[in-house]
Amino acid sequence: MQCCHFLSIIVSSCTRHLDSWKPFHFQALINYYCQEGYFHHVQTIASEGVKKFGNDPIFIFYRIYGTLMEGHVQEALLDLESIKNKPEVSLCTLMALIYAHKKSPNPDQEVISELDAKLKEQRKTAGQEALYFAGLFLWHIGRHEKAREYIDRMIKISNGSKEGLILRGWIDVTSGKEASIKKAAKYFDEGLQNGNDVFGLMGKAQYFEVRQNYSGALENVNQIIANFPHFLPAFMKKMKLQLALQDWEQATETAHRLLQKDALNLEAIKMEAIHHLCREGNIRECGRNPLILQQTQTLVERAFSLASHSADIATELGYQMILQGKVKEASKWYGTAMALDETSVPALTGIIRSQLMEGKLDDVEQQLEFLNEIQQSIGKSAELSYLRAVLALKRHKRQEEVITLLNDVLDIHFSCLRGLPLGVEYFEKLNPDFLIEIIKEYLNFCPAQPAGPGQPPSPLLKPCASVLETLVKTVPGLQQAAYFTAKVKYLAGNSEASQSILQHCIEQDPSYADAHLLMAQVHLSQNNFKLCSQSLELCLSYNFEVREHPVYHLIKAQAQIKMGEITEAIKTLQMAMNLPGMRNTASSSKSKSKKIEIDGSDRVSIYLELVEAHRLNGEQHEAIKVLQDAINEFSGTPEELRVVIANADLALAQEDVEGALTMLRNITPEQTYYVQAKEKMAQVYLEYRKDKKLYASCYRDLVEKMPSSHTFLLLGDAYMNIQEPEEALEVYEQALKKNPRDGALAHKIGNALIKTHNYAKAISYYEAALKTGQHNFLSYDLAELLLKLNQYDKAENVLQQVLDHESGPLEMCDSIQILSLCIISFPKPFFLFFHQARDLQAKVLKRIQIEQLDAVPMQKQLAAEICSEIAKHSATQRNYEKAIKFYKEALVYCETDNKVMLELARLYLAYDDVDSCQRQCALLLKNDPDNAAAAMVIWILYFRFKVNSYTLLSELDCLPRYTGEPNDALRHFNKARKDNDWGQNAVYNMIEICLNPDNETMGGEVFEHLDTDTDTSSEKQESVQLAVRTAEKLLKELKPQTVQGHVQLRIMENYCLVATKQKSNVERALNAFTEVVVNEKDHVPALLGMAIAYMILKQTPRARNQLKRISKMNWNPIDAEEFEKSWLLLADIYIQSSKYDMAGELLKRCLRNNRSCCKAYEYMGYIMEKEQAYKDAAANYEMAWKYGNQTNPTIVTLNNIPVPIYIQTSQTYLVRNLGDCLYIE
Repeated sequence: MQCCHFLSIIVSSCTRHLDSWKPFHFQALINYYCQEGYFHHVQTIASEGVKKFGNDPIFIFYRIYGTLMEGHVQEALLDLESIKNKPEVSLCTLMALIYAHKKSPNPDQEVISELDAKLKEQRKTAGQEALYFAGLFLWHIGRHEKAREYIDRMIKISNGSKEGLILRGWIDVTSGKEASIKKAAKYFDEGLQNGNDVFGLMGKAQYFEVRQNYSGALENVNQIIANFPHFLPAFMKKMKLQLALQDWEQATETAHRLLQKDALNLEAIKMEAIHHLCREGNIRECGRNPLILQQTQTLVERAFSLASHSADIATELGYQMILQGKVKEASKWYGTAMALDETSVPALTGIIRSQLMEGKLDDVEQQLEFLNEIQQSIGKSAELSYLRAVLALKRHKRQEEVITLLNDVLDIHFSCLRGLPLGVEYFEKLNPDFLIEIIKEYLNFCPAQPAGPGQPPSPLLKPCASVLETLVKTVPGLQQAAYFTAKVKYLAGNSEASQSILQHCIEQDPSYADAHLLMAQVHLSQNNFKLCSQSLELCLSYNFEVREHPVYHLIKAQAQIKMGEITEAIKTLQMAMNLPGMRNTASSSKSKSKKIEIDGSDRVSIYLELVEAHRLNGEQHEAIKVLQDAINEFSGTPEELRVVIANADLALAQEDVEGALTMLRNITPEQTYYVQAKEKMAQVYLEYRKDKKLYASCYRDLVEKMPSSHTFLLLGDAYMNIQEPEEALEVYEQALKKNPRDGALAHKIGNALIKTHNYAKAISYYEAALKTGQHNFLSYDLAELLLKLNQYDKAENVLQQVLDHESGPLEMCDSIQILSLCIISFPKPFFLFFHQARDLQAKVLKRIQIEQLDAVPMQKQLAAEICSEIAKHSATQRNYEKAIKFYKEALVYCETDNKVMLELARLYLAYDDVDSCQRQCALLLKNDPDNAAAAMVIWILYFRFKVNSYTLLSELDCLPRYTGEPNDALRHFNKARKDNDWGQNAVYNMIEICLNPDNETMGGEVFEHLDTDTDTSSEKQESVQLAVRTAEKLLKELKPQTVQGHVQLRIMENYCLVATKQKSNVERALNAFTEVVVNEKDHVPALLGMAIAYMILKQTPRARNQLKRISKMNWNPIDAEEFEKSWLLLADIYIQSSKYDMAGELLKRCLRNNRSCCKAYEYMGYIMEKEQAYKDAAANYEMAWKYGNQTNPTIVTLNNIPVPIYIQTSQTYLVRNLGDCLYIE
């Protein structure tokens, strides 16, 4: 009664807007609920139709039909008799009567025969309406072929009735037959030619959905909603389609809209529940949570009380008991299910599972043999294959046999999911708990520790990773899936990804002991002993019972061994050895404490760790004794061979190489750890015998005895390890034949071809591999190779093809990597790719935070790099506001990126935002107290805003260039010339010193008449030529990696030409500078170069025009020197024209930005002297003398300051001492 009342409330909210509806609206709604099996809804809507349209027989029929389908047969029979003579429903009423009589407990065959005869008679003269509703009824009860006959006849006699065509489309699209489904679209299109029929549009959406064209289906549904905004089934369909498209946000939004229209809409409530569990990932409500299982068990028990004849419900109750570990209760319920239905395969499978858990292996084997014989009739079952695999494992069958069975399990299981859209049915068939059980079985055969450096991880991790990726993507709230993903990442050697996932697990459930233990192992693998200890302590604080688990002590001991605390480690391991479950004798004894399950791998690890601890402690006798105990303990088990390999390690430690090899040779291919034994032998031959041939022969034996893609891969890697890429290439190609879709192998083949310098073949290979649809990263490899070969157009085409391809999150990550390659490597600017990369990365981050937690840190770092590239490009374009914006965005993704913080500080400096600049530098120096670049920005702030900054400047060893000591500067820069970080800048500074050692105003004329040497002086000419030649040699060392770097190199090359002062060279330089300015109109160094060239060519007005352009620009730290030089040169021109006020303003601007600019003080002194303000002139000359480090003889001449006779011009001194301070290769 409560259930009926609940449904009444739901339907009443559905019928709120029915007053304005026409009959076809009601019929469409009834048809929807009939197909969905909501027969109470059918009755309610039909009753509303009867009220609105005055006892319409069609709605009366459907009200009775709903009653019939709810199981009220006798009531339906009485009501059907009352309408059987109505012409429009005569046929469907007779069919319903026949159907109802057949459903009766005691069918009256005579009555059924009479009704059948009457039906045949009436069918001959039936009109189109009667045929239509007869076909509709047959379709609703699932008789598609018979329904098609009636509707075809109806279409024929009605000359193509649109209602008939639409129903024919529905019959075909729901038939399940491919040939019929293809025809459905034609019928829907014909039926919808004359208008928007809601039933027809729903049918067309259904057609697109069946064809997996969810976007096309969604378009039709949106059309229904636009035309019929109160037709709730359209909203339900839309919600399901959005989920099928994995658009969770839109699906939940539609669910909210549905609930606003219908507060108790079951589909919307179901959608919210799925979203809560699968998308938001509430861990406490996923997996085998005891409280949740109690609730689900109560619901199933209630269902069984309502339908105690149902074998399916009894089977479900058995499964509920299995999930709770109640094996005996499970057996009871599976037995009940078999009693109700002797042919129930799920119930029999449940019984086998229970027997397997109880250790009744013989009974299990008999049952499985029986099921195997009848498999053709019942079809393949993933669960039965799984039970066979577990039985094989418990019977200690060969690893290959068990793995083959497990592979079959996955193939069968995932074949059931093919073509299924994301939805309730998908999640039911996915069965995450079952997949976790399979993962556990795979991991039983995986090594307990990550592979060593240079070794490929276990091939069994690949299927585990594939399954777990699906689970984490679809059910991120499943705690165990996240944990096992972290474990697989850890064993594959990706400790950073593992750590990220575990951190998320622990944040969600701090009491998850297994996550803490694995986190401790991850920290241990990173040699972070402090964090390892912290993880163990946290684990203990949340779950004190973990002390009884030997793995806790194992990890603790491993950390102690790595920290050199050998004695403490031995004590810890001995404590672990005495715990329950560690020895066979102990496990058999009765204990009141909770039994802790320990797998054999962990048990043997503790023994072997204790052996190693005794050996390291110099206790060889104790080590041998424990090893012998291990041999006895694990004799006859798969773990026995690990003990043998450990025994070989002990022999190697005692320098008994031959003894170790003898032990390893005794391990045969049939045994579990044969591959590991052969790898150990190879290591011995290479490291102890230095024999590369025998090293490679071990891997050749592996391939011969156990040919598989993994062993071929091991052999290929071995050849690469001993620098034999040709042989490696041959082996990799054989491996690829065994696994043609393996992208990692294709990558290795490409690398091997490149190492053999067979570039043309490598390109052809990559292109052929990409045609087979292999991974995007091969496009990256190919593009990278083409770029190295300077084939830029081909590289661009390859990359663009990938970027144009629609992809999922993993492929998007590859695309972003490709975009980064475009941005960094292409010689021409790829500005359009910047924002494309940023937008794509935003999508990746949005999806990956739920689907791939381990990749979040790396992807955030990549997002920061993309934003930094945009900011860097904006800065080169002098768009500093945009640069600041994107550097800030980069810091959102990576708060501690020192490079970004430094660039942001420099931009704030350019904007004269002193407070922000100081704040940014302070943060940077807090993160990195020794950051010299940040300290330099702080100095610049002092130089710009403090009067007496020269004393600070002179204390910096790296700046003698600016203090009149070019030789000392050259020595410092020469030392930094080969440095990876500072080398390029050092070379540029050396070139500038060579071209202008006295730091004069190039192109200036004010002080030329004071130079005692003339331009025709042979010594002067010789020094200039030597300086230019030296600069040209230094230019050859520069290898720019960016577009701006190439421009900077071109600028410097042309400054060398200008320095020669030869007309032809200066004109060539002028043309080059002009080309740069055409491409970038506000390029300050190029504009300054043009001005200097014009001055040398005696074209002062043109020079002045270029310098005026610069004077109108905003100062920035990137071009600070060029700004100062341009202001000084323009001031020089104004002084020559006696425009002292204009010159003075420019010189003051110089001093505002650089309080130590001695040249500005020198010009100021000259102006004052010309204006006969001798006292002010002397003061300015004195400042110039001071900040020029008392080395400029011109100032002495101007101010008559006494100076020792040994002062020479810097250029002469530089030329004489160039060989002593500079070595050019």
